[in-house]
Amino acid sequence: MNAKVGNLIYKGKAKDVYETDNSEIVIVKFRDDITAGDGAKKENLNKKGFYNSIISAKFFEILEEAGVKTQYIDLLKPGYMLSKKLKMIPIEVITRNIAAGSLLRNFPFKEKQEFEPPIIQMDYKSDEYHDPTLNDDIAVALGLVTIEELNTIREITLKINTVLKDFLKSRGLLFPDFKIEFGHDNQGNVVLGDEISPDSCRFWDIETCDNLDKDLFRKGESGVMDAYIKVASIVLDEKDKKKWNLDI
Repeated sequence: MNAKVGNLIYKGKAKDVYETDNSEIVIVKFRDDITAGDGAKKENLNKKGFYNSIISAKFFEILEEAGVKTQYIDLLKPGYMLSKKLKMIPIEVITRNIAAGSLLRNFPFKEKQEFEPPIIQMDYKSDEYHDPTLNDDIAVALGLVTIEELNTIREITLKINTVLKDFLKSRGLLFPDFKIEFGHDNQGNVVLGDEISPDSCRFWDIETCDNLDKDLFRKGESGVMDAYIKVASIVLDEKDKKKWNLDI
């Protein structure tokens, strides 16, 4: 599907959203910017947007096949994703299968402790308030969602976790945790949006537990783009690599 890029309607830390000639469809541009610490740390990594977009597209396609509704329509070319226009819900939904990151700083869990069932955490997406953790009452009182929508979000999130965790395990990756976002489509349905990439997930090698995600950047370690490219090489099928002329 072709679409004409229109006016910029949203600029995030690492993505831009543009209007198209269809009021219900947008183009999401994945930029090469990478940030951490509420944007306090920022760099530009060559082709980061390229790889994040093709990884996200692959995950969205897997989820659509499993019956999860997403905003994804098509990847026009690496870096440019055609998507349904959503009214985004300002909640970050974090699913934790293995204890890592801020969970260890904030709570007395053991490093690499496994959770069954997984922990679902919801944070208020706000740089001004530094993304505080929500409970149901606060989310409803702020007018972000209804109780029914919170239940729907949890149900969808658990399905996403099962589908992607099983897929990644089959490819030799652990899925410690991930952050996703939802929005309302033009009919008011709760739909998965944003991205699923090394920017928003932790991916660990199943044998070594080596990080293959944004954690490398947070910790100031080298090899960030090497890790992103490795994730792409693992999750993409040969037909995907051929389609985008990738030698990985």
